[in-house]
Amino acid sequence: MAIMPSAAYSLKITVRIPNRAGNFAKIAGAIASVGGDLNSVTILSETRDELVREITAYGRDLKHEQEIAAAVCRIPDIKIITIHDRTFDLHNGGKLSVVGKTPLTGPAELSMAYTPGVARVCMAIADDKHMAQRLTIKRNTVAVVSDGTAVLGLGDIGPEAAMPVMEGKAQLFKEFGGVDAFPICIATKDVEEIIKLVKLLAPTFGGVNLEDISAPRCFEIEERLKAELDMPIFHDDQHGTAIVALAALINALKIVGKKMDEICIVVCGVGAAGVACSKIFMNAGAKNVVGVDTSGAIYKGRTENMNPVKQWYADHTNPENRKGTIHDVIKGADVFVGLSKPGQITVLDVENMAKDPIVFAMSNPVPEIMPEEAAPHVAIMATGRSDYPNQINNVLAFPGLFRGALDVHATKITEGMKVAAALAIANLVGSEARANYIIPSPFDRRVAPAVAEAVRQAAISEGVARLNDPADAEITLATIKR
Repeated sequence: MAIMPSAAYSLKITVRIPNRAGNFAKIAGAIASVGGDLNSVTILSETRDELVREITAYGRDLKHEQEIAAAVCRIPDIKIITIHDRTFDLHNGGKLSVVGKTPLTGPAELSMAYTPGVARVCMAIADDKHMAQRLTIKRNTVAVVSDGTAVLGLGDIGPEAAMPVMEGKAQLFKEFGGVDAFPICIATKDVEEIIKLVKLLAPTFGGVNLEDISAPRCFEIEERLKAELDMPIFHDDQHGTAIVALAALINALKIVGKKMDEICIVVCGVGAAGVACSKIFMNAGAKNVVGVDTSGAIYKGRTENMNPVKQWYADHTNPENRKGTIHDVIKGADVFVGLSKPGQITVLDVENMAKDPIVFAMSNPVPEIMPEEAAPHVAIMATGRSDYPNQINNVLAFPGLFRGALDVHATKITEGMKVAAALAIANLVGSEARANYIIPSPFDRRVAPAVAEAVRQAAISEGVARLNDPADAEITLATIKR
């Protein structure tokens, strides 16, 4: 199926054209003639004789962008001033900057922010290191740590190439959760070195978001850090995906009238996200989860292409010990969850599922089956893409999750906190749930506060909160010892 033009491949074309009727129509026609999508037009200047216009057009990929630009360049009497790729423009110089919270307008402010006043704050922390959680950026700061080995669907592209993703993640933390996040891309793939580095950085940060680290190393790194640090450690590729997928599944099951403990869920792709989704589904009550990797179904006794994580999976899933390819095990399944690569299932596979099938095809940018193909045969369809309904997007989870964890100075993120986050997301849809609306929009501003509150309450009830009320973190004269 053809990929539609999108903002990811958008051009900004600045042109000078004679101020005569019909000239702009020629530009619009040229863009349309090669399948481009004219998005917006701005007049930058106008005289009696000529116009300068800035035109935004969407393409499908780089080649298509070049075709659009060439089509505009061929129009007689049109002078091209500049042609820019808007995505690269957005990243020019990076997407982040550091801004002080307090203006330094004179000697008084300087003497408090820096010497001599800052020494009093340093000694307060020296007396009690937990005061750093109140008196430094640790209170509201997360490290976004990656080694660049599993970036999006691009694979092992290295730490430098991973930086734009980590910068983007930091933007999302701030925009949706009010959390300050720093991208930290590291030049090592060694598990021990990564663990050591994060532990050495721990005094600066209130939490750690592990990102785009390949499996199975990511499992060991997360588990070791959770055991060795008393702060929230969260691998978003695993648990962010799982939280949002569970929220979507809860509402999808309501629509089709099925129960979590009675359905069969087939998970295609048993990497970081696939394992985490399977675990959270089971924590929410699912009893029949079957995972499929490149070697077929994972079952008790399988020896081919196994590792410790897949062995755990074999021991705890697939109660009927089903075997075979994805095309075999999907027969009769109620839910398909795709976390693998494009084209893994066909229309025939969907037709072989149980009545009112639910399909979450989350491979990006091309899903395991395109919605246009699956739609006539499914009750509910979701993807990881923003240009179709029901986008399962991690941004619904991680900003609010860390906001809540930081607010109560949580020592860890528990399974209960994750399920609470999923329920909070699902409940925002509530009675309005329908086939094309099982999950809120990433731009629904209710999401992060609702998730944060659910996570705060779960942390308190599970005994991992240092504060029962975020207001207790405020500094009063009575709390100052020097």
